[in-house]
Amino acid sequence: MSGHVGNLSPKQAEALEQLRERVKDILPECPAQSDHFLLRWLRARNFNVQKAETMLRKHLEFRKHVKADTITTDWRPPEVIENHLSGGMCGYDREGSPIWYDVIGPVDTKGLLLSASKQDFIKSKVRDCEILQKECDLQTEKLGKNVEAITMIYDLEGLGMKHLWKPAIDTYTEVLTMFEDNYPEGLKRLFVIKAPKIFPVAYNLVKHFLSEDTQRKIVVLGANWKEVLQRHIDPEELPAVYGGKLTDPDGDPRCRTRIKYGGEVPRSYYVLESMNIQYESVISISRGSTHHLEYEILIPGSVLRWQFASEGADIGFGVFMKARLGEWQRASQMKEVVPNDRYNAHLVPEEGSLTCRDPGVYVLRFDNTYSFLRSKTISFTVEILLSDRQSRSSETSSQ
Repeated sequence: MSGHVGNLSPKQAEALEQLRERVKDILPECPAQSDHFLLRWLRARNFNVQKAETMLRKHLEFRKHVKADTITTDWRPPEVIENHLSGGMCGYDREGSPIWYDVIGPVDTKGLLLSASKQDFIKSKVRDCEILQKECDLQTEKLGKNVEAITMIYDLEGLGMKHLWKPAIDTYTEVLTMFEDNYPEGLKRLFVIKAPKIFPVAYNLVKHFLSEDTQRKIVVLGANWKEVLQRHIDPEELPAVYGGKLTDPDGDPRCRTRIKYGGEVPRSYYVLESMNIQYESVISISRGSTHHLEYEILIPGSVLRWQFASEGADIGFGVFMKARLGEWQRASQMKEVVPNDRYNAHLVPEEGSLTCRDPGVYVLRFDNTYSFLRSKTISFTVEILLSDRQSRSSETSSQ
């Protein structure tokens, strides 16, 4: 059975009655008291009444903490988030559900995180969720049928390594966890369009924070994405830039009055000039010597990413590739992948990444051979971002 009103099995109907009885002390606090509302929490926990009750009670505490009931009227995000974080609600799908757009490419993730707190980002997303929930309620009243979930469109044109900056990923995963914990069954489907080659790596970083049910609702569209969107969205409700007929009153095909497109954050907004980076390891490299870090990459398309800082003076750095793990080789005996160069990492922390198109042993080489007087202390973090190739599929037929 579907687990929705009018389509419940006897066990599901019994679970609904049990949950209603168990939460009757808090029902007046709930933003909605209908069977539709309670069933969302039950479906999210596979009709385990105790888990659904726990989830709902935690949600109500969360609402009090963030003042969710008044967040759309009494709180506004900082100006930098309002002006430079992309996204917006625009139009309705063919079933009357609101559509939310996220446009990733133009977003300056580092500039935003240097200009506003993580808590402000999370609150702004709570505010978005509450706006969308209110719109669902209006559509329910208008259409005379239950509307409780939204359609999302992720435009990934321009997605790059700058968007996978670790503090940005950490913040995004907290937003995803907030959404999963507090807005269950709020997503009908999520269309990913214009996904670049790096998308499997990006998706692999966040998919572990998504429920299996949410993962099933993610549809990665191929070259026919405009055609597929129109199967689900009437052209009159779809912005012209995405293949529809909808424009702003001034004819803007991007509908900028409803969808924000991000953009570079002016430095005048910056609160922090640099992040307080916590490195995972510290090494000392003697004068005139080198230090090698080896990483065996088995999955083509995975990304090797590094951050490092040196104390007192610059340090040489390069990335090489060799055949066997653990076998010592000089730089001249290995294949140079990222040219060896000297970096002023004592002035500005260095960060970089490499997409490993071939499997093999990759060597990160810190070079202090040019210094005959001074040893160097290097603080660093190295990550391997695996490619989830199976997450990248194309829809060629109607969902």
